Amino acid sequence: MKYSASLLKKTLVAGTLLCTLPACEKQLEEYNPSGVTPEAAYATPAGFESLVNAAYSYNRWWYGKEDGYSMSEMGTDLWHRGAGDVNPDLTDYTALQSNSVAVESLWGKLYAAVNVCNAGVQNVSKSGLSADLQKRREGELRFLRAFYYWHIVETWGGVHFTTEPTTGVQTTANRTPVADFYKQILEDLNFAVANLPNTTTEYGRATKPAAEAFLARMHLTRGNNQEAATLAQKVISGYNFQLLPRYADLWNMANMENREVVWAVNYAKDLSLNDIVDASAYPAGHPRGSNNGHLLWMMKYDDQPGMVRDVANGRPFNRYMPSLFLLDLFDETKDARYAATFKTTWIANAAVAGRFAVGDTAVVATKREIPAAVEATKKYRIWDRSAVYRANGTVGGDRLHYVCLKKFDDPTRPTLNEAQSSRDVFVLRLADVYLMAAEANFKLGNTGPAVTQINAVRRRAAIPGREAQMEITAADLSLDFILDERARELAGEQTRWFDLKRTGKLVDRVKRFNPESGPSIQAFHEVRPIPQRQLDAITNKSEFTQNPNYR
Repeated sequence: MKYSASLLKKTLVAGTLLCTLPACEKQLEEYNPSGVTPEAAYATPAGFESLVNAAYSYNRWWYGKEDGYSMSEMGTDLWHRGAGDVNPDLTDYTALQSNSVAVESLWGKLYAAVNVCNAGVQNVSKSGLSADLQKRREGELRFLRAFYYWHIVETWGGVHFTTEPTTGVQTTANRTPVADFYKQILEDLNFAVANLPNTTTEYGRATKPAAEAFLARMHLTRGNNQEAATLAQKVISGYNFQLLPRYADLWNMANMENREVVWAVNYAKDLSLNDIVDASAYPAGHPRGSNNGHLLWMMKYDDQPGMVRDVANGRPFNRYMPSLFLLDLFDETKDARYAATFKTTWIANAAVAGRFAVGDTAVVATKREIPAAVEATKKYRIWDRSAVYRANGTVGGDRLHYVCLKKFDDPTRPTLNEAQSSRDVFVLRLADVYLMAAEANFKLGNTGPAVTQINAVRRRAAIPGREAQMEITAADLSLDFILDERARELAGEQTRWFDLKRTGKLVDRVKRFNPESGPSIQAFHEVRPIPQRQLDAITNKSEFTQNPNYR
């Protein structure tokens, strides 16, 4: 569903009629441009549809945004901080406390999202929609509530929970067991599975297979492996999804709505219709707006001879850089995902007399060690293994130049300094479902199906002619191998922190494979700190306390 500018204004109204839980933000408390009550707004079909759209819009605060990347990819085995990282507390764990800007922002947005969903579920019968459409919209709202509550419970543990909407200032919060969160999540997703359609003509709306795929992930998280395996297999074989023939095609800007996507958070090609803040039309919008993934992973290239900033090479924020562990997971002689995932070569776009013509190679970054004698014969600048990483895998003095994740690049941006991208964010895609099925089957002892499912993903990833070399056998299979495969397939796609936590491997693998974050991570980091602003706002401070070991 591509949001329009008018729809975003309706989204704002819907969101501002309800306070964020548990404590209201001042802006949401005071700003109500329509002056209408929630009951009046939601008692018409058009008003209720605006509520449903509001419920979807909160996904954009996490998916494709810097805070969401920091919360879901950083602090894992795959990434280090680049020179521009604005959330190093989440990357390295050295100073992660209740004043974390990203943690506070996303806490507020997720609870606001839940509150909109709660209001919709409670009021759908008064919406004036047809009976069939009421069931479908309730299915979407329950899917989204489950989705948001999953982010909350996995991020913060057993914190505040309610299924009742709040329309006034709430000054108390409860502590609800994790099991109770998941009881509601599973109930909501089962309702969604029963009431959502198999397909939609409005790209971005939740469907039955999207609900089944996410329900499979929830069962996998809770150790219900048979249920997870069954649901994942249904998504694989019961619908019209398919793995794209070439991994690289997933990231083509002209190919966003493809048959591998089970569910995506979408962004409009007309950037003015997305979520960027606007003082009159969308004062609660995001300060940067749209998908920002293209900014965050790119190294500083425009300080090199022969290179000037342009649209094709991107606007380099150098926030994040790959760990040596991640780079070494790929065998690029047979796995096409390495070349499709990482940018290693920059072509001169400005002539340098006596050195470069436009079109010559200007910069190379590589995980390989290039002998000094070879490097001396090249006109272009090389950042090789030892120029970026120390022998122990930590980063040397230069956090500006390195192999870069390129999945989210957007050469269709209108100007070289445009921060917004219309790239959709794939939240659930078929390769992920195959790997979830494999994980569930492995845990059940069904190694045959697990190997088959992993090989389906690996054969697609093969350089043509190397498919047989990419296949694994049961002897290769382990939980660590599955996590390695998820890294190769899904690097940067906002799943890694949750994957490691789900499998009980977060602390173990960060300590083993990330020599920068490893020394600081401890068991209590498996949940994040509750924002201090939240703790200050409530009156039952002795009951709703900070997560252990944070201050």
